[in-house]
Amino acid sequence: MTKTEFVSDDLLSKIYQNKYSPGEKLPTERDLATHYQVSRYTIRHAIKKLLNIGCVRVVQGSGIFVTDTKYKSPLIYNSLTEKKFNEIESKIIHLKKVQATPLLEKTFDFKQQDLWEYKRIRIVDYQKVQIETSLLPFHLFPDLTEEILAKSVHHYVQQCGFHISHFITTYSAVSITRDEAALLNCKKGIPAMKIMNRGILDDGRVFEYSELVNLDYTVSYFTPFNSEHHQQRLDRD
Repeated sequence: MTKTEFVSDDLLSKIYQNKYSPGEKLPTERDLATHYQVSRYTIRHAIKKLLNIGCVRVVQGSGIFVTDTKYKSPLIYNSLTEKKFNEIESKIIHLKKVQATPLLEKTFDFKQQDLWEYKRIRIVDYQKVQIETSLLPFHLFPDLTEEILAKSVHHYVQQCGFHISHFITTYSAVSITRDEAALLNCKKGIPAMKIMNRGILDDGRVFEYSELVNLDYTVSYFTPFNSEHHQQRLDRD
């Protein structure tokens, strides 16, 4: 773990421990540098990460303040959400219309409908880090283009007048295949994270089904302790 990672993670921990409450001002860069015994350059990069994931905001001339973001989502950050969209590049492999298979008809809960299928490579800091293959209902998004895919698809979905409610996400460890290695410019067989993602609108419809393969993937969650579930697990013994 680098010094920057340690400082950002420790400040996040302090925020989630309520050492710094929503609306409270963080110590100055100088004070933080002294406390962690690092340079102000390191502190600036740690604060940048907190800014990107929405945990703090900077008020010019006043300082750095904690936001109330932790009450809005259990996801603190992952390898991509800690980056701003203008720091992520997308290389489009294909965008095409396909017919839903019987399994996808069940996933999207409709029959004999066409889907958009797109594949793109996500690039961060000039490194290819993710392969994303996604499906969206064609009748909901008939004007989807490669230009849109190069930016934020979820922003486009909201621009179309839909309200995204939540995502159901599954993670599993995998090894990079030969084809994936060719796309990511890496060695076949190295470890990666496979992410299965289902996006749900506020009316209950599935608007997106994605399969992603990520290199060097990290994710942090805020998880309340569920004492009832813990007791149920104890009772099974």
